[in-house]
Amino acid sequence: MFTGVRIFRDRADAGRQLAREIARQDMRDPLVMALPRGGVPVGYEIAVHIGAPLEILIVRKIGAPGHLEFGLGALVDGEEPQLVLNDEAIRLVQPPAGYIEAETERQRVEILRRRALYLGDRAPISAKDRDVVLVDDGIATGGTVRAAIRALRPMGARRILLAVPVAPKSELVALRNSVDRIVCLATPFAFRAVGLHYHDFEQTSDEEVIALLGKAARKAPDTHI
Repeated sequence: MFTGVRIFRDRADAGRQLAREIARQDMRDPLVMALPRGGVPVGYEIAVHIGAPLEILIVRKIGAPGHLEFGLGALVDGEEPQLVLNDEAIRLVQPPAGYIEAETERQRVEILRRRALYLGDRAPISAKDRDVVLVDDGIATGGTVRAAIRALRPMGARRILLAVPVAPKSELVALRNSVDRIVCLATPFAFRAVGLHYHDFEQTSDEEVIALLGKAARKAPDTHI
């Protein structure tokens, strides 16, 4: 883990810089799992560099009524999508009866749509008994990453390495007991937003995600599905 300010050209540049650090880790049968969409260009560079398959882990926030950006939890894709709830947020908001169930079902449908869009008819690569490198393009509040980590353990991941280019130090401290290792290139003292640490932080498109997953599959054909 590094400190200070670092500026990345784009997500691919951030991924290449992360890959050099991750390659030094002792990993067994690694699987790179990226949070779409922004984590995929970062994860692609890591997967190619360490010779590991690239997979996506779709996480959909369960937002509060009337304030969808305030997360009550998240639904995480998998063989059986897992609902990860924030009990403290639920106590604070006190959503009406049936709200979480209805919102969970709505996000389940969206996960299925995105899975079909990104993977087609390909089965997801299992995390079971693998060292998983969980990747995003940065951490702001940590809610999405936290939900992903909590879901990966029941999926059977042997070890979890969290890899992000930039994050506030406070969030990494909060997450460090949830994973086996964290690789983060920059933890600026006055953190404001992930995008401020990139020259190019244009939104990653669905088409780019699909193209990168296809390229990664051709480079790492042994996926242990």
